Amino acid sequence: MLRALSLILVLALTACSKTSSPAAGTATPAGQPADTASGAAAPKEPDAKPVAAQLPEVVAKVNGESIAKAEFEKAVQAVESQNGGPVPPDQRDRVLRGVLDQLIGYKLLIQESKSRKLAASDADVDARLSQIKAQFPSEEAFKQTMDQQKITLDQLKTDARTEIVVTRLVQEEIGPKVSVKSEQVDDFYKKNPDKFQQPESVRASHILIRVPEGADAAAKAKAKTKAEGILKDVKAGKDFATLAKANSEDPGSAPNGGDLNFFPRGQMVPAFDQAAFAMKSGEVSNLVETQFGFHIIKVTDKQPAKTVPLDQVRPQIQQYLEGQARQEQTQAFLASLKSKGKVEIFI
Repeated sequence: MLRALSLILVLALTACSKTSSPAAGTATPAGQPADTASGAAAPKEPDAKPVAAQLPEVVAKVNGESIAKAEFEKAVQAVESQNGGPVPPDQRDRVLRGVLDQLIGYKLLIQESKSRKLAASDADVDARLSQIKAQFPSEEAFKQTMDQQKITLDQLKTDARTEIVVTRLVQEEIGPKVSVKSEQVDDFYKKNPDKFQQPESVRASHILIRVPEGADAAAKAKAKTKAEGILKDVKAGKDFATLAKANSEDPGSAPNGGDLNFFPRGQMVPAFDQAAFAMKSGEVSNLVETQFGFHIIKVTDKQPAKTVPLDQVRPQIQQYLEGQARQEQTQAFLASLKSKGKVEIFI
């Protein structure tokens, strides 16, 4: 985590990851995850040149400065750690080439920041270290990680100082060139109508009486009898939220009176989904059985499918287009640094 500082910054600066496009999901009242499909077709990546299994001690040189095998392998390990597992064999060449390209780009940025005499104060470095420490549950956990990864505080400060000056270089070089006009936002919205469709959704509350997995007929009958008694109270006009708080066995919604907020079709299990979308606002279901037990559902609101208005998603589109512009400008800046320098690759 700590030695991955530089690599994480490289990933951000060289824009190797795709920028997610704004989508209707970001505006749904139910707070559903945003659609992360790109607004434009991504260019097809060329086949990567095979990387030999046995790596040389120096994998590349950037204006005479070496990128050592050990540094490269640590960067690959950081990527694997972030992705939760080793690089798949069929993606090895592409991923390793990508990591090397990131390291080369970062080296170029470090060299350029030095040539411009950019600096970070001790206060800046201390503030960055405080941000890093805040990611750990305690000072002891932070020190244990330092020990496990064999990192000294001085090494960490050096990495943090480098990160700060490189970030400043990119901001200085790229920031003034990133500009998105209102007309560009309008144009993106018009050309990508499918990204701003909000599906039909329902807001419902429920009372759940659980039936444990593998329960026998007697246990199931007991749960059903209890649910039928609560349903009788609901039909008699007793307050649904109060009954849910007192009786529902869904710990996530019971404290909120059973409220599940808005959800689109297909989010809930089939029987629940079918019942909720078949009812009108204000209606209460009979018992609905699912693998979790017996539900009493009350629909409290319904929203038809619609196109999210431009004004509602304008900030997301603006942010997305600025991210795209920043990626393009960063890549162009790195390309200019490469063209002025000498990059040698030995793998």
